[in-house]
Amino acid sequence: MKVQEKILEYISSQAELKRSDMQELHSLILSVMPNCKLWFLDGKNSENKIVSNPNIGYGSYTIKYADGKSKEFYQIGLSANTTGISVYIMGINDKSFLSKTYGEKLGKASVSGYCIKFKSLKDINIEILEDAIRYGLEAQTNNG
Repeated sequence: MKVQEKILEYISSQAELKRSDMQELHSLILSVMPNCKLWFLDGKNSENKIVSNPNIGYGSYTIKYADGKSKEFYQIGLSANTTGISVYIMGINDKSFLSKTYGEKLGKASVSGYCIKFKSLKDINIEILEDAIRYGLEAQTNNG
């Protein structure tokens, strides 16, 4: 099964309200990142045990480790969770930046170093979320 098919199957498997929010976010991210590499991580480790929620990834950047090794990973992630939706903005060096810059403006969302979590799109300002996503892409480009 192709990545795009897995993504659509994952979005379709969500409850109705979450499904429509996930579809809207998927479309928004693709409009910000047309022609980006798509990822689908099923949340299972190499032993086929569930270790995280499945997530959709967009784009690609290289994580550089202190030991000199590196790994390719997605830039922006999208995942359904038990209480709502998480958007991951990877590769921002300052782990307090998202919270300081976007936290109060987003609405009813919890913001950590790289994750913006909310119950539904109606609870947040989607334009501010889009600004945060755009900032994350720019920061990764400038860090690389």
